[in-house]
Amino acid sequence: MSSKRILVPFGTRPEVIKLAPVVAALRAHGHTVVTVDTGQHTDAAMAGDVQRDLGLTADVRLTVPAEGNRLGAVLSGADLALREHPVDLVLALGDTHTVPAYALAARAAGIPFAHLEAGLRSFNPRSLEEVNRRVAAATAQLHFAPTGRAAGFLAEEGVDADRIFIVGNPVVDALRQRGITPVAPADRTGVLVTAHRATNVDDPDRLARLIDVVARLADIGPVRFPIHPRTGARLSEFGLAERLAAVPGVACEDPLPYDELLRELATSRVVVTDSGGLQEEASYLGVPVVVLRRSTPRWEGVETGTAVLTGIGSDDEADRAVAAAHRLSQPLMLAHIAALPCPYGDGTTGQRVAELLADPAVEALLRLDEPDYTDGPLPWALA
Repeated sequence: MSSKRILVPFGTRPEVIKLAPVVAALRAHGHTVVTVDTGQHTDAAMAGDVQRDLGLTADVRLTVPAEGNRLGAVLSGADLALREHPVDLVLALGDTHTVPAYALAARAAGIPFAHLEAGLRSFNPRSLEEVNRRVAAATAQLHFAPTGRAAGFLAEEGVDADRIFIVGNPVVDALRQRGITPVAPADRTGVLVTAHRATNVDDPDRLARLIDVVARLADIGPVRFPIHPRTGARLSEFGLAERLAAVPGVACEDPLPYDELLRELATSRVVVTDSGGLQEEASYLGVPVVVLRRSTPRWEGVETGTAVLTGIGSDDEADRAVAAAHRLSQPLMLAHIAALPCPYGDGTTGQRVAELLADPAVEALLRLDEPDYTDGPLPWALA
């Protein structure tokens, strides 16, 4: 067993939440970890506050411009971080711009790259996150998949099975460490709503339609709607903020601290969202989800019926979202969903990753050796 020097970048609130237990496990296992705040989120509620709350302190803090070439700035920061902090491995999570930036910078520096939360696929050609996930798959030497479904997608794309490891999703580690537990369906009330995807909130028609959906959800019970900074800016820009504020039975507020958001989720009858992370957290807590998207990289909930894809691009889709929320929040359905197992792991993802990275057999997979085909069969003849 051997310890490694590992650089772990993060730039958004979900990355901080999921990586905090992983970094702690890596260090407990004897690995040396350099953490980098890539500067992708500058709003304190979405990045800085949760770093403090979860104990994930950045060793390196970078900044990116509020406008302009943000991806280029993240890539430049990755190059700088790797030059100033020599490491054996870069480990990144998820699908934000941080992932392809640090994957490509690592490859340029001759440093192996490992991808955590690997293999998620939405099959949406318009999704930048999908592009980021595929860049990660093309550059990673190790693929830490959260589920068998994700591992299967990687295998279908030709990733060597020896490089794929099903480790669960570290969001379950975070939930267990925070002491958040499921709440009995009979003790739940109301609806939690979140929305921040550009496809939903940057379109004034879709954003107006979202307000109508929120108003109709109040028939289920009190609605709590923490407003993402991007969503708040668009509500003001499109002149819709007052319209939303006037909806009865809806509490609009600033983004919630992570623990408070989890408590609200656990005590809700249903969550209506376009967030990926909330789909995972809701699964652990046995809360049904209406997904305001036409596809999702988290198919496990759709397969089991705990999540319903509806979109919000038309009036028909809005009607489907409201109908799904009513159906999923019925007592019998709530009891059924609450009894289902969580498909995203058992809360030991960080420990598994730490152990794998110290395994000599896995270490052999990290070598970036130039192949030699000067005297032998061509690569496609080896299959």
